[in-house]
Order: sequence, then C-alpha cells, then structure tokens
Amino acid sequence: MDMIHVRAVSPPDRTDRVVELLADDPYVLNLIVQRGAARKPDGDSVACDVLAGAANEVLHGLRDLRVDILGSLVIEPVDMAFAGRASDAAVRRLGVLADAPVWEQVEARIRSEGRYAPSFYLYLVIAGLIGSVGIVTNSQILIVAAMVVGPEYGAIVAVALGIDGGDRGMVRRGLSALCVGFLLTILVTFLFSLVIRGFGFQSEAFDAGLRPVSNLINTPNFFSVAVATLAGIVGIVSLTEARTSALLGVFISVTTIPAAADISVSTAFTSWSAAGGSLVQLLVNIAVLVVVGAAALRCQRAIWRRVALRRDRNAQQA
Repeated sequence: MDMIHVRAVSPPDRTDRVVELLADDPYVLNLIVQRGAARKPDGDSVACDVLAGAANEVLHGLRDLRVDILGSLVIEPVDMAFAGRASDAAVRRLGVLADAPVWEQVEARIRSEGRYAPSFYLYLVIAGLIGSVGIVTNSQILIVAAMVVGPEYGAIVAVALGIDGGDRGMVRRGLSALCVGFLLTILVTFLFSLVIRGFGFQSEAFDAGLRPVSNLINTPNFFSVAVATLAGIVGIVSLTEARTSALLGVFISVTTIPAAADISVSTAFTSWSAAGGSLVQLLVNIAVLVVVGAAALRCQRAIWRRVALRRDRNAQQA
C-alpha cells in the first residue's frame, strides 16, 4: 500500500485541533503526540502515517490550521509498511482513491527541478555540444544522449506548474532560465561548430550535404506537435506517479536540445533555412510542452476531485 509519514511541530495552542483532525480521520494511522518535545521551532511534536490516497485532505487540513507556517510540516514517503488490518480496511474504503497522487509531493518534485543553479546551465551547454557532434557526424545515438543530458524539461514543467497555480514568479523564473540557458547553449555550440568547420572535423557525408539527422530536426511539422503533446501528457503523469522510466522516455522524445544544437551548427555552416527551421522546432516544442503540461496538471486535479466526490456520494448512500 502507498503511505506517507507526516512529521509536524504544532504550536501548543493549536495541538488539540491538530490531534482532533488526525484522530478523526480513518485513513490516519500510528498517531503519536509528544507535548513540548520539539525545538527549532518550539512546540509539540506530532507524527502519523497517512494512506497516500487520503493524504491531500489531511495535508490541506493541517495547512488550514497554519501548522506549516506557525510550526513545521515534513512529509516523507514510506517505502514499506506492515500496518495490519486497520490499514487494509482503510484501503478498501478508499477504493480507486488509494492510487491518487499526493499533490504536495508532486509540486515539491516539480519545484525542486525549478531551481536554476549553475549546473543547470552547464548541463544545458554540454547537452548542446553533444548534440552538435551528433549532427555533424550524423549520429542518432549522440542526439539521444544529448536529449537525456539536457535538464530543460524540469524548467518547462515548473513553468507549467506556475501557470496552473497562478504563480507568476515561478513562470518568470522558468522562462528566464530557459531563455538564458538556450541562448548560452546556442552561442557556445555555435563557437564549437565554427571550430569543427575550421578544422574540417565534420563527416564527409555531412560535408557533401547528406544530413539526415539535421534534416529531421529542422523540419517542424504535424508530427512535431503531436509528439510534443504526447510527451507533455506522459511527462506530467510520470511526475505525479513518480515513474522515472517513463520520464526518461519523455527526455528522449522531446526535440529541444537537438533543435538548439542544429541552430548553431546550421548557422556555422551557413545553412540559413535549416537554422530557421530548427528555431521554429525549438519554440514549438517548448510552447506545446508548457501548454500541455499546464492543461494536464489541471485535468488530473479535476479528475481526482471528481473521483473523490463520487466516492463520498457512494459512501453517503451506503
């Protein structure tokens, strides 16, 4: 069963309401209260386990009591639990909701990717350089490697979350990181491509105009939009369900880093139409991923809310 562990430091004047909230919830297990046990911040220590499918309501209740602001609130995943008959009965009552995502955890994962340390730009540049080598050598394997190395999807999803939640600051930071990161990547990769051209390191086929990898990248079409749309949906679902393997597939299917690399390579080799096509490919992929990501987040929230309402109606009728 999926379960999370909640550790809270509650101000003494709110502890009774916190304990009442948790004790009355049938999906809260192993409730422990230690009065005056917490320091930094000072207060009462409260800990419990919550079935993941019911965690959203519990966490909303704790935040309504402002425990996260006046005290402290920590959420940890539970890797394994032997909770006995009480938890089995609670899982049966939850039904389909037992598999519902814990939105605080989902948002925390996305927000963690929305922090743009120097390494974010370093990974982006290195991915662009790998992509440029893949283009001039007509190596699809290197293009895939560049897609995996690129960290841009974290910023794209952060922008989508900001749009969904109305957080303009998150949207602004994400778009700024993407603009600066891709401009830096294009510039460095362009200089690298000039070195390749100057020393004649490109493959003979590429030099002769046989550029299947570049042509695939710099030709945006219906399939570019379709793949970006599908990747955006899978990316959000994999983030909500913490499925790393599916998220890796999204990295490999999105033509952002290869497009940025092809802008640089095509410009260095004076292939202006190819550079323009790659620029359109890059902008289309980013725009579609952001829009689809925001829409997918909103749709998933709505779907799970509807499932919860239906379960509540069925419980009342029973």
